[in-house]
Amino acid sequence: MQHPKKERSLVLIKPDGVQRSLIGEIIKRFEQTGLKLCALKILNATEEQSFEHYYKENKWFEKVGRKTIDNKKEKGENINKNAIEYGKEIQSALVDFLTAGPIVCMVWQGNAVCGVIRKIVGGTEPLTSDVGTIRGDFTIDSYNLANNDDRAVRNLIHASENPDEAEREIKIWFSENEILKYNLVQDKILYDVNLDGIKE
Repeated sequence: MQHPKKERSLVLIKPDGVQRSLIGEIIKRFEQTGLKLCALKILNATEEQSFEHYYKENKWFEKVGRKTIDNKKEKGENINKNAIEYGKEIQSALVDFLTAGPIVCMVWQGNAVCGVIRKIVGGTEPLTSDVGTIRGDFTIDSYNLANNDDRAVRNLIHASENPDEAEREIKIWFSENEILKYNLVQDKILYDVNLDGIKE
């Protein structure tokens, strides 16, 4: 079994984060926590990569499509598709957004890295994300505005939900030989059991 300090997460800075010149600020937030950056590149995502990244099962399409139907009912709009069809439209909007411009792909490592990063990033909807989170501090988009404009929410970042999802996603964006294995000096204070070697 892998040691908890070896847990990995994929983070993508989406086109809005790149265009807003937030790359350094985002990396700084993760580094200050004590997480280790193991891979980094900037690229234009392909549709193929993006659809693979946003691979979803019918259960997910049904869930998000149901939210769209509820939203349309609330506004008194016509409902002319089933939940799964609306869900697939949302997936396509996510792909359109991810391929709209350059993105930054990163692999981060550390204890409970997926949970730590998602806490720093904030909730999916920037408008309701807590102050102090990346989304809460640096953008103002909302589900309502995105729905009105028939597009994906511009929320700066994707961060893996859990370690299993992270390992699936990492393979889409990186080959294993692109991910560095190295020690940081701070690893001693974060993970060394007896703090050996601090005193002279």
